[in-house]
Amino acid sequence: MTVTNLIEKFARLEAEIAQERGDFTFFALFMREDVPDRWDLIISAPWVGEDKRGAVDYLVAQIKSRLGAEDLICLSRIVPVDPEDVAVKDLNRSIQVEHGNVEVRDSNFFGLAIKRAHIITSKPPPAPATR
Repeated sequence: MTVTNLIEKFARLEAEIAQERGDFTFFALFMREDVPDRWDLIISAPWVGEDKRGAVDYLVAQIKSRLGAEDLICLSRIVPVDPEDVAVKDLNRSIQVEHGNVEVRDSNFFGLAIKRAHIITSKPPPAPATR
């Protein structure tokens, strides 16, 4: 499978999950320098909350059922990150995209050397409603 096909599949998955569960503040595939043949799926969403293990289990089930087990094998890990994390906020300010694809090469994110990144969604969470 080509990288383009993989990114398109994960972009569709992200849009479908966002419609069902709520928006992501960050959803990206990272290829680390030290693991050049697998992707890390990095996600951040207000609906994840404290149950990060539950969010990972949910995403694994969604990938298997919607994309297939072969696409799950492309991942080395799924990493949920709090939307209030400083690194997420910095990324949301510098890269803004929703249900798309911004490719970044040879960068450092979350303290990791990243060979390639495909950022599908990066946007700040909505501001709380004021009364």
